[in-house]
Amino acid sequence: MLLIRGLSWLILFQLIGTALNVLFLPFLPSAIIGMVLLVLFLRLRGQVSESIETASGGLLRLLPLLLTPPATGIMMYGSEIAADAAAILVSLTVSFILVVPLTGHLMQYLIKRQARREEA
Repeated sequence: MLLIRGLSWLILFQLIGTALNVLFLPFLPSAIIGMVLLVLFLRLRGQVSESIETASGGLLRLLPLLLTPPATGIMMYGSEIAADAAAILVSLTVSFILVVPLTGHLMQYLIKRQARREEA
């Protein structure tokens, strides 16, 4: 029962993300919109329910399956990727430079927040 309830929550946020994508935000993927809304919901709630944790844990075990199509695409379309290698490398470098400091600041914030909770 927990699994079904958790999957229902995940699908609900996916559907809300799809609706917002179609109506207002066509430049953002619906899955990203739904995921951001789920994170905001969980942040406001202050905890992850057992049902969502159960459902997401089950999906995380299947995550390596999502890497098979990109690996196949790289092998099949290697020459096309090589033609755009400069643009790919620049975009990867810029995103790396932006994401690493952001992740570091986020981790510092979460560690400080955890320490404050443990003190209280």
